[in-house]
Formats: sequence, C-alpha cells, structure tokens
Amino acid sequence: MNSGPYLPRRTLIRRSAAAGLFTIPAVGALSACASGGGDDGNGENAERGETSETNPFGVTDAELEVMIFDGGFGDQYALDAEAIYSASYGEVAHDKTQEIQTRLQPRLVQGDPPDVINNSGAEALDIAALIRNEQAHDLTELLDAPSLDDPSVTVRDSLMPGTIEVGQFGGEQMYQLNYAFTVYGQWYSRTALARIGAEYPQTWDEMLAVCEAAKREGMAGWTYAGVYPYYFNFTLYPFIGKIGGPEVLQAIDNLEPNAWRHDAVRAAFEAYHELTARGYVLQGSPGMTHEESQDEWNQYRALFIPNGSWVENESAANTPPDFDMAVGPPTGLDTSDAMPFGTLWASGSEPFFVPAQGDNVAGGLEFLRIMLGRESARNFTELVSSLSCVRGAADGLELPPGLTSAAEVLAAAGDNLLIPRMPGWYRQLNNEEIGGAIAEMMAGEIEPDEAINRCQRAADATAQDDSITKFTR
Repeated sequence: MNSGPYLPRRTLIRRSAAAGLFTIPAVGALSACASGGGDDGNGENAERGETSETNPFGVTDAELEVMIFDGGFGDQYALDAEAIYSASYGEVAHDKTQEIQTRLQPRLVQGDPPDVINNSGAEALDIAALIRNEQAHDLTELLDAPSLDDPSVTVRDSLMPGTIEVGQFGGEQMYQLNYAFTVYGQWYSRTALARIGAEYPQTWDEMLAVCEAAKREGMAGWTYAGVYPYYFNFTLYPFIGKIGGPEVLQAIDNLEPNAWRHDAVRAAFEAYHELTARGYVLQGSPGMTHEESQDEWNQYRALFIPNGSWVENESAANTPPDFDMAVGPPTGLDTSDAMPFGTLWASGSEPFFVPAQGDNVAGGLEFLRIMLGRESARNFTELVSSLSCVRGAADGLELPPGLTSAAEVLAAAGDNLLIPRMPGWYRQLNNEEIGGAIAEMMAGEIEPDEAINRCQRAADATAQDDSITKFTR
C-alpha cells in the first residue's frame, strides 16, 4: 500500500494536467463536457490476466489508483482496504480530496481517470452524465462475482436490501456502489430532549410543542445547512412520502406534471414553513455550512438537525461527552398520514464507481470486492460510525450512541422504507433548483406556494430538456 509520499509517474502527470492544462467547467455544464477522449471507453485498457475463484476479474500487478472523498468518513478505511489489495497485487496510488469535480473532470475529459472514484461531496461528478457518455463501468460482473469471505455466496447476495437498486439508473445495470448504508432523519440529543422534559414528537402538533418548549429554554427547535439546503430534503422527502404515500415521491422522481403540487407536498411545505414563521429555526442557519450547523447543534443551541448517519463521525470532535446522539424518523403530520410514524429514508450512500476508461478496471473491481468483504466492512463501521451496505457486517460490534439509534430505527421501520431517486438521478435539479426554493422558504423569503411553484417549474424544465437523460421507476 502506498500511504506515504510515493507518487507514480502516471499520478504526477495527471496532477500536472489537472493543475494547469484545463479549464474546469461549471457544475451545471458538467453533462455537456463529460465526453471522454483517448480510447474507446470500453474499460479494457489494461490487459486482464487469468481468472480464478480468488481472482475473478483477472487482476494483474498493474498499478491501482484510488481517489477518496475527504469528508466525514475520512480515508483510513480505504487505506486499510488498499493494504489488503496490496498484499496480493501491485502498488496502490492513494489520493484524497474534497474537490472531486475540480480535480477529476479534466482527467475524465482526457480519458485518463483514476481506477476507483469515491464520488461524494458538494463537488461530486454527475454520475448520470457519465453513464450516458459510457464513462462508468457496469458493475454487474462485480455483483455476480464470488464474495470475498464465502465463494458460494455472490457479492450480489451479500448486500443490504436496496443497495443494487440505488446504483441503477433506469435499467438492470448497476454503475454505482453506495458503500455506506445511511439512515436519514431528525438527529437530536437525548440529553437536550430530556432537559426540556419532552418526548420525541410523532405528529406535527407535537413537533411545534417541543420546539416551543425548547424556545422557552433558550434553544432553537431546528438548525440546518443553509449553504447546502438539500440537507433539508433528508427529512422533507420522507415526510412527504409519509403523508401521501410512496407514490407521491415516485411521481416526483419521474418528473410527472404537477407532482410537486400534490396535497402531501403542500402540507409538508406549510408545516416546515411554520417552523420559520414561529421563530423556531436557529438564527443564522441560512448562511451556515453543514459543519457550522452541526457545531451549533452540538453546543445545544438547536434541538433537531436534518442529516444522515455520517454526522456522528463528522461532528465527533465537537460533540460533548454527555450529548447522547440519536436519530428519529421524520415527524409525521397527523393520524391521517398514509404511512406509519416509523417510516424513514434509509438507503445506500457514499458512492463509488469504476471509470470505464481507467487503466486498471479489473483492479478497481477487485478493490470494491475487498471493501465488500466482512473485514473491511466491519472496519469501516468501527472507524467512521456508519453502517455499511454489507449485510450483517456490524453484527456483534459495540456501536456508539448515534449508530445504535440508527440501527434501532431501521429495525423498527421494517419494510416502511422510502428511497427517493430524484437526488441521484437529477443532481442539479435536487441540489440547486429544488434546494434553492426550499432554502428561500426556510429563510422566510418566499411563501410555500411560491416554493412549490418554483419546484414544479424546475422539474418541468428538466423534463423538457432533451440533453438530460431521463429515468423512471
């Protein structure tokens, strides 16, 4: 494993190119600039060797290059998996960054990408555009390969429910492996809730009462990452689905006309706007990053924050010892909800893909197979306080409070899971247009009706844009 200063010649050349030879396109222009050059894009740039039960992809000793997103999970889990890879195969050139698009878009344009990309963060590449331009390798052969721990069980059968579906984009092929298994919801401190003498709210009337009790104690009811307003969707989307049923989210995913004007959407928007109207949102939240909002929450200045289960590790340095972090399902509207209180959004996250034009596609597939082995998956959970997409990998582990809570609400939800697809299918629509409308509503700048109209206009524009590949479910 290369965890030190060694940089192979290929890496040095690529870094020089990324630093000085190309102009980086804006996020909105990514799909128009994604076409590669330099080879046929068939993912066979490095000759494969003989295959076997232990080497199903024919990996040779060719160098493997891995790029990891340097976010809440860090990169130690990847370094540890690389050590396992290096014990059997060649050198691993490891790098990490928060600027995935800035660093890698020029290399994808030139047909010279890393072999594995952890495509996460605010600068994640548009995976749908990459798939459309045949720049992401189909991971079906990974799914059909024998798992690392038991050759009689395929990788496919070792994964948590929904993992494969989240990596599919309108067909049977899986292009993206979402390695973490994330529970989204209203994260809170059990200590803070106890201090105000409240129970976790199950209906919106109860939510307003809890926020009022918090306000009396000098604590805001909510804070959020206003700079990245799509964080609000982690609770707002399942709230919509809980009120109106999964078919409402399906219509939104499918860009159906007037999907955003459904009564369930209106009820959810009006409920969230009431948080702002009543002064229950922490002042300054519209201008906060995810880290700043989490810091305020950790200091007991706000009770709830919409987030995913990576938050425990990401905010660990600033979390008080007595915080007792927990997550609850999104609060429902009332007893007329179409789905039970325990319904939540839980699915694969932290995406990885193997570029089709990588020099070592076989090595990239084997690296992902190693990550999906029990040793790597358990190590991931222990290091970063997150469940992985590997079924049963966390069994028997002593989990921290937040992750214990996440596992409990996931078990309680049973089959009542909602997995919105629009955030992955139409990243710009979700993060910028929809997120921007919700951000302005939560900042008190527009009313729910205007926010709904803006969401619908943006969805309609996407539906009518022939340059954007459409997906349905």
